[in-house]
Amino acid sequence: MSEFFPNIGKIPYEGKDSKNDLAFKYYNPDEIIDGKPMREHLKFALSWWHTMGGDGTDMFGVGTADKTWGETDPEARAKAKVDAAFEIMDKLSIDYYCFHDRDLSPEYANLGESNEKLKVIVDYLEKKQKETGKKLLWGTAKCFDHPRYMHGAGTSPSADVFAYAAAQIKAAIDATVQLGGKGYVFWGGREGYETLLNTDMGLELDNMARLMHLAVDYGRSIGFDGDFYIEPKPKEPTKHQYDFDTATVLGFLRKYGLDKDFKMNIEANHATLAQHTFQHELDVARVNGFFGSIDANQGDPLLGWDTDQFPTNVYDTTLCMYEVIKAGGFTNGGLNFDAKARRGSFTPEDIFLSYIAGMDAFALGFKAARALIADGRLDKFVADRYASWNTGIGKDIIDGKVDLKALSDYAIKKGEVTDSLSSGRQELLESIVNNVLFSL
Repeated sequence: MSEFFPNIGKIPYEGKDSKNDLAFKYYNPDEIIDGKPMREHLKFALSWWHTMGGDGTDMFGVGTADKTWGETDPEARAKAKVDAAFEIMDKLSIDYYCFHDRDLSPEYANLGESNEKLKVIVDYLEKKQKETGKKLLWGTAKCFDHPRYMHGAGTSPSADVFAYAAAQIKAAIDATVQLGGKGYVFWGGREGYETLLNTDMGLELDNMARLMHLAVDYGRSIGFDGDFYIEPKPKEPTKHQYDFDTATVLGFLRKYGLDKDFKMNIEANHATLAQHTFQHELDVARVNGFFGSIDANQGDPLLGWDTDQFPTNVYDTTLCMYEVIKAGGFTNGGLNFDAKARRGSFTPEDIFLSYIAGMDAFALGFKAARALIADGRLDKFVADRYASWNTGIGKDIIDGKVDLKALSDYAIKKGEVTDSLSSGRQELLESIVNNVLFSL
């Protein structure tokens, strides 16, 4: 079989002093850290939609990159995408991929034919996985781009649209299970509203939960033992989406009894749109026991939409991996590059240069996060700051030994609080991060 990228070989690790554009400076996939290779700590994944299908089209212009893969027939193109994707993964030392169903195989004349054509590509993927050892990280259904989903999928006012989405999700779960994926994602691309004047929010939320329960029940019935994920996003394309941020989704999952099966798939750019930091969203998921997987990208704070840029901000990747390590690392999840090269970066080589930039940024962030934890100053500062909860009245409060009257008596007797207040020293802590990061 001929190569799609004959002028690009296996991307080597050459270290931070290398000036080779097509080489890793920080990502050494086989470097053993804490008993396992770096590739297993980071679990990088290729995004099928951006990498194999995204051609640079935006609302103001047509595509700039050729993503036809030399084929005009839809099925032949879908198979060519598979061959090209596995070549990319092999040359970049990426072990996983993620898909939307319609990015693997497009829509055909009717749902039955679309499902059959999807099965052909899934069978082809399964064969390629067996040949190469590559794996599916997670799958999902694209229930947001077709006109039928203009008012939502699980939240549509049309019961027929709900049923159609359910059928599409069933086929996507079948594909995920067949390919050995350990995650299935719900992203509510149209699950929200533009105005409450035409919206029954209560019914829409109930129905969204109903669809998720149906998906869980079906997935478990056919042997899916992985995690279901929700990917929070506050807006765009819908003005207000129900999966606004991690905290909002937590309330939804707990209200509808979905909290035992679902975890979070956190995307950096979505955190930006919710006016949170990436670290904030990860921390909320972690401390509540809902950390799952990550869509690795970054947004542009000067733009108000989802730019899906490859991540190069090492401060963000460091604080991301700090949370991942604190969570005990990935189990079923990983780092999926839900990112696309800029519209002006249109050559085949730019695919590799973009991934190298993102993978190096996360490898460096991983090393910096490990160094921060080993350094210990951040953890010690936090522990000291909350030391009053380990003894005396603080411990009594946590142990449930005092009521409101006892606390009132204690406060009146003690008088004004002065001795237990301390500086937050944010600037010092930020300088510690700099000190550790730039000492690597």
